[in-house]
Amino acid sequence: MGVNTITATLILFTATLLLYLSTVAIATDPCASQSDDSGIIVIPIYGNCSPFKNLSDSWDTTIIDMASKDPLRVEYLFGLDSSLRKKRVSAAPIASGQAFDIGNYVVRVKLGTPGQLFFMVLDTSTDEAWVPCSGCIGCSSSSTYSPQASTTYGGPVACYAPRCAQARGALPCPNTGSRACIFNQSYAGSTFSATLVQDSLSLAVDTIPSYAFGCVNSVSGGTIPAQGLLGLGRGPLSLLTQSWSLYSGVFSYCLPSFKSFYFSGSLILGRTGQPRRIRSTPLLRNPRRPSLYYVNLTGVTVGRVQVPLPTEYLAFDPNRGSGTIIDSGTVITRFVQPVYNAIRDEFRNQVKGPFVSIGSFDTCFVKTYETLAPLIKFRFTGLDLTLPYENTLIHSTYGAVACLAMAAAPNNVNSVLNVIANYQQQNLRIMFDTVNNRVGIARELCN
Repeated sequence: MGVNTITATLILFTATLLLYLSTVAIATDPCASQSDDSGIIVIPIYGNCSPFKNLSDSWDTTIIDMASKDPLRVEYLFGLDSSLRKKRVSAAPIASGQAFDIGNYVVRVKLGTPGQLFFMVLDTSTDEAWVPCSGCIGCSSSSTYSPQASTTYGGPVACYAPRCAQARGALPCPNTGSRACIFNQSYAGSTFSATLVQDSLSLAVDTIPSYAFGCVNSVSGGTIPAQGLLGLGRGPLSLLTQSWSLYSGVFSYCLPSFKSFYFSGSLILGRTGQPRRIRSTPLLRNPRRPSLYYVNLTGVTVGRVQVPLPTEYLAFDPNRGSGTIIDSGTVITRFVQPVYNAIRDEFRNQVKGPFVSIGSFDTCFVKTYETLAPLIKFRFTGLDLTLPYENTLIHSTYGAVACLAMAAAPNNVNSVLNVIANYQQQNLRIMFDTVNNRVGIARELCN
């Protein structure tokens, strides 16, 4: 036998021996892998084959330790249901405007980066937001918005941009000069001119980038809210529309008493945090006044008496723009003259009087007669709202005289609107759902 033959025989023998030994090892070692990696072995994390096994722990101790982690696992599994995940409630505090000598409610808003703080009037019947701009002529506030101080200032909207045409009172592009979007508006007896600009707006826990608002340049004929206004109407430049991706057309507020000096009310934006059970009435849209929140007022009860009211003064009529709206900017509820006269006369009939007039209030009486004052109930489609006394009567400074906190629309206004105002909304949660077209109302103390 030659040397080469012997060498080949030894190599074959050695290979056969190694194969045999590895086969024996696999057969006797339960932790060994298959030689051809044909299978995946699943082992307990603390089992004998696991590199994580703690040799110092007994098996029962290991099981007890593992089981102690189950509650967290179950909580994790429970949280995978998207409908049960906790979402942040976007709620901004609201205060009475008495600290600013106005009869409206204010909310804290920051504009730009870093945020410039403003206490802006909350107005559900206006779309545009606006604040006094640095250099404003006729503005009464020392708090003005400075575009130069903001790193996120996006400049003015161009006068030819679609956004400019959405602003009420927008002026056409001039032939020469600035191409910025300018709009003129009237508010509470004053007129002002503003440039439509863009910057971030921060409210509650959210920031809305490139928010379009008016930078007021001049005011004449009186005063406007000193630190501006936040429009919550239904138009294209309102907070509701510009924040649609965040809040999906839903918001609510609770207005604290005028007597409260604190930011105890709240503006809740979006569906998260809204009352789960709330009575509601249909939200109507009038093309003649598309920004307003119309509801269908069907009647008024004073005490136990259903007041006979002319239906033509209550009916929602898109052709005339008539009907009833809910408004956060008007102070006391105003009815068209025939409706108010009927309600007032029935109220007087039950209180007996005598009555005097004080300012806008024509049904004032000595407080000792207050125990005779009846409750007033507004009847909407599918919803009755009984006003508490603090939403029905207003008292003189020293409390000796009480007045019915309602009035007729001004004589110089050809009004076809009944306005449910903010005094009658105190300590109520008013929710507006523009997707499902509902207005919800629930009692909530937010003083």
